[in-house]
Amino acid sequence: MSDATGRLERLLEDELGECRASDVEQRMTELDALAADAPLAHAATDVETLATLGDDTRYRLTRILVAAGEELCVCELAPTLDVSDSAISHALTDLAEAGLVDRRKEGKWRYYRATERAERLLAALDDTRGWSA
Repeated sequence: MSDATGRLERLLEDELGECRASDVEQRMTELDALAADAPLAHAATDVETLATLGDDTRYRLTRILVAAGEELCVCELAPTLDVSDSAISHALTDLAEAGLVDRRKEGKWRYYRATERAERLLAALDDTRGWSA
């Protein structure tokens, strides 16, 4: 018996008062069905996107761009953050690669806009604030 199955057996015993092998098998079947139904086709991309927002500079840039609701030039973003221009540029590149901002170049200026995905992700975070677990 693996350590994980042993722990499951102890849980079932606590919940049921006794635990038979068939109880463990039934619960494993239920858990395997849950795992099979979990939408994991895009897990790697989703985890990467969430990791991108996990950095303070990238998160703040995304918040600013979502709040703006329009394109902003890098020169407009830089004064709002206490980080180097290089860090801002790198953060914006990461956000663009994650699909959280769109960018365009006009002459010597680069403009950024939050994508709908960024707007929805931040709205989802906002909607969960105040919920108790």
